[in-house]
Amino acid sequence: MDQQRLERVTATPAALELLARLEGEHGPLLFHQSGGCCDGSSPMCYPRGEFRVGSRDVYLGDVADTPFYMSGPQFAYWRHTHLTVDVVPGRGSGFSVEAPLGVRFLIRSRLFDDQQAAALAAEGDPPLGARSEPAGTGSPP
Repeated sequence: MDQQRLERVTATPAALELLARLEGEHGPLLFHQSGGCCDGSSPMCYPRGEFRVGSRDVYLGDVADTPFYMSGPQFAYWRHTHLTVDVVPGRGSGFSVEAPLGVRFLIRSRLFDDQQAAALAAEGDPPLGARSEPAGTGSPP
């Protein structure tokens, strides 16, 4: 029996709508959440190929077709939470592609319940480092 993997990250309809608009303007994108203070704890959205995913970054899954990565140390704190990417009015980091639009992405989180936590433990940790991209998606060679 084929069992679907539990999603670690999803997005609100508003975030998906903005993401589609941004992909139309910038091409394929990726999210990265580094941790730290200020905007470092918000997800940053970059054109693929303009951000180098590190070997300790954790691939949490895709939001639509946009990969979402989190720094390894940040994941150590957030591993028990489901993340929902949302969008709100206000300026975030000047480096994230949505910043000029006067909105910013943010994370809403909730703890996984006991059953979900057990399923995630059985799956093992998510993969580290950049995932392979199909040709033509804008990732570096």
